Order: sequence, then C-alpha cells, then structure tokens
Amino acid sequence: MSESTEPSEQPADAEFPRRRSRALVLILVIAVVVVLADQLTKLWATASLQVGVYHSVYHSLIGNLLGIQLIYNSGAAFSFLVDQTWVFTIIAALAVVALLYFSRRVGARSWAVAFGLLLGGAVTHLGDRLFRAPSFGQGHVVDFIAYANWFIGNVADIAIFCGAVLALILAVVGVPLRGGPRHTRGDDSARIDA
Repeated sequence: MSESTEPSEQPADAEFPRRRSRALVLILVIAVVVVLADQLTKLWATASLQVGVYHSVYHSLIGNLLGIQLIYNSGAAFSFLVDQTWVFTIIAALAVVALLYFSRRVGARSWAVAFGLLLGGAVTHLGDRLFRAPSFGQGHVVDFIAYANWFIGNVADIAIFCGAVLALILAVVGVPLRGGPRHTRGDDSARIDA
C-alpha cells in the first residue's frame, strides 16, 4: 500500500520548486501593488484633505457608515497604544521578516495571495513608521477611510485584514501551504489542486 501512495506524492514534491517560484512572484507582485495603492492613496489624502484644529473634517461617502477623514495615527487601530509608535515599528519589522521567511515555503496560489496582501500591508506600515513625521522609527501612519464611528484606516489595513481572513479560511479548509494535490476528507482517490 505504501508503494502505491509514494509515486503519487513524489511528483508533488518534485513540482514544489516550480510552484514556489511562481508563488514568490505572485507574493511580490501583490505586495508591490498593495504598497503602491496604499502610498498613492495616502499621498492623495495628505494633499487633498485637511486636519482640523480639534478634529479632522469628515466627508461622508455612505451616510455615517463610510467616509473620508484624515488623521495621523501614532498608535494602532481603535487608537490602541497611542504614542507607543516604536512598539508598532518593531512589530511591523518582525512581521515583514517573518512573512519573507515563510514565503519560501509557499507553493499554493491561494496562500501566495494571502501572503502578498499581508506582506504589502506590513511593508507599507513599516515604511510609514520609519520615514514619516515626526521622526525616524516613530512615524505616524496616515489614516483616512472612516468606518462609522469605529475607527479610521487605510488601504494597507484593508489588505492586512483580507490577507488574514484568507489565511484563516485556507487553514480551516486545509489547503496545504506548499500547494499541489491533497486528499479530500471522504474520498482518498479524489485530489484537489490548491
């Protein structure tokens, strides 16, 4: 029985370097798109929107549910750990390093999309923390997408959220990180390509 399963697993392992190369390209392309989209929208926001003396000006898009409101965030979502910017600089740097390290193990296109979204969001947040005012390593992130009265975010936040949700779904469903064929639960002969 072990002889019949080994030949079917060998091609999957032999194909991994090619799948990994394609996955790495996809991860990098998505990450670059996220960084560009995030930074260009932040450039637009800082050039077009104004921060008020006591509060920033709110521009409604969908009533009170969605709007545009410029703030410079020194903390995290929901104004968590405001003025502890160095903590988020370290977290963003660690996230970028971890995502780059684990990207070498990705062979599935679906996982590559998740990693690309997460990496792009982490890289652009790290860039903000390192290079935006007030100082190196303590930069404030530009947030301008207002979600009701809950919080204000940006494109990188959307990418990180979507990447995290996709990764969670892939983990729960059991899509292998390395990609290739996998067994379904009820039928050992059925194969699904990730």
